[in-house]
Amino acid sequence: MFNNRKQIILLFLSLITTVMLFSQERDQDTINTDVIDVIKPYTPTVSDAFKVKETPTLDDAETSAKKEVQYNIFSFPVASTFTPAKGKAAVVDKAKKVKLYDNYASLGVGTYTSIVGEVFLNHAIGRDQSVSAHVAHQSSQGDVEDVLTDSGFSDSKLNLSYTNRNRDFTWSALGGFQYQTYNWYGLQQSLYDQTTADGLDVGHSFYTAHVGGDINFEDAIVNDGSVLFRRFGDDYSSGENRFKADVNGTVTIQDLDINTGVFVDYLSGSFDRDYYSPTELNYGNFQVGVNPKLQLKQDDLTVDLGLKAVYFNDTEASDSKFFVYPDIAASYKLVDEILIVFAGVKGGLIQNNYHDFAQENPFVSPNLYVVPTDQQYNAFGGLRGKLSSNTSYTISGRYQAEKNKALFVNNDVLATDQPYTYGNSFGVTYDNVNTFSVAGEVNVDVNRNFTLGLKAEYFTYDVKNEEEAWNLPDIEASLFLDYQIDEHWFAGANLFYVGERKDLLFVPSLLAPPTNQVVTLDSYFDANAHVGYHITDRWSAFLKANNIASQNYNKWQNTPVQGIQILAGATYKFDFN
Repeated sequence: MFNNRKQIILLFLSLITTVMLFSQERDQDTINTDVIDVIKPYTPTVSDAFKVKETPTLDDAETSAKKEVQYNIFSFPVASTFTPAKGKAAVVDKAKKVKLYDNYASLGVGTYTSIVGEVFLNHAIGRDQSVSAHVAHQSSQGDVEDVLTDSGFSDSKLNLSYTNRNRDFTWSALGGFQYQTYNWYGLQQSLYDQTTADGLDVGHSFYTAHVGGDINFEDAIVNDGSVLFRRFGDDYSSGENRFKADVNGTVTIQDLDINTGVFVDYLSGSFDRDYYSPTELNYGNFQVGVNPKLQLKQDDLTVDLGLKAVYFNDTEASDSKFFVYPDIAASYKLVDEILIVFAGVKGGLIQNNYHDFAQENPFVSPNLYVVPTDQQYNAFGGLRGKLSSNTSYTISGRYQAEKNKALFVNNDVLATDQPYTYGNSFGVTYDNVNTFSVAGEVNVDVNRNFTLGLKAEYFTYDVKNEEEAWNLPDIEASLFLDYQIDEHWFAGANLFYVGERKDLLFVPSLLAPPTNQVVTLDSYFDANAHVGYHITDRWSAFLKANNIASQNYNKWQNTPVQGIQILAGATYKFDFN
């Protein structure tokens, strides 16, 4: 092949050389240019082409004529006793169709005079409208060991909603009320006896009322919107109002879809007195912001580019500020769904409020300083994917910097006429806190009847002014499982582990001013399990056990929990015909 290519190249070069020589010789051509007159026009003719005959003549002396072959069939009868069986369609086992009901009622009673009740009602009004109601109650008489006062609690709530579905949009309206009662039973027992405790009314209550609604659009610039107004207060003349509204939409600029959110968050409240003096405490925070975000996709890479701009006004101090936070996230599929790398950095202005504080720690005193937390950034990254078709995992780490992060801390002992001043309540302090954590999570769906999940996270904290990051754990872990054993039996379990926390303990002194000593709250493990039996498609019975290890641990300082709790009950499902 190489020789052929070489010959072609030589031939090509020879032709070029010949043409060049010929062109040079033309310069010495002696033929004179004359005018030639054509007398007769040129009329070419085309001769007939030689064609091969379609049926050539075969001149072969050895060729002989084909012989005609005849085929004969000899048939005769054959006796047969075979009778084919009639066909029958194969039978396919069908699962029994599960009857779904729109309503249910549940009731359970247990140790410590515990009562749990729940009713959910849903009613369709035509094809496009529905109303629902949810009523729930949980209470216990307490009877926690080694405490000096009543330790009972109760939580009752009612939620109502109305939904209207149209072709182009769906909207709903909602409202509700909640009433909760608790006791400040965590007296510092090294300082007080039963006689002192009997003279204290440590009971207190919270109430919440809210109204709101949301709307979702189909194929419109505005995607969705929501609004909420909530009133929260207690029986110590504390009150708080919060109004939230947000709208999300999509704007297209040069074939790029920019998702934009606009939000308003207004908070105002007051406490009847300060913890150390009868001075009234008032607070008011107003936020308005915009959050544009652009998503870019290319092959296995997805990037969300955005920011959050917030205008903040402290209505009590007449102080305004402007904040800008990143809102960036990215993910890349290294191996389809098996290995995905993700990372990002976000931030925001967190609207702290009395309602959220009381839900997280019901032993707070009714005199808190309420200011927002400036989460400057929350950087995160990790891996997620699937180990198999039914097993998923996530490994991640994050580092966040927060200014004015809210920390619960045990209040000083004052022993005044207020029942929460005996070391049995908590206040809120603020500090600049940097948090680093690593976490891992595994979820397994063995089949439709068995699911299992495990999650663990480790934390380290760096504080600026406080001695410790009060009441923040160093480890949190949880495990849950649900198992539908057969058509009738079902079971499940939840396990929680919380690591050590730091808090302050008031230490009196006769010779010197009292001091606060840093104490370490022990880690604790809480195991809960339940089992149930479907008696019919309407009736089922259940049995629950909480704190199975019966650890008398303290979630908050001086507030031990109940030991093992057993609860039994039944659930009834029904429809309105």
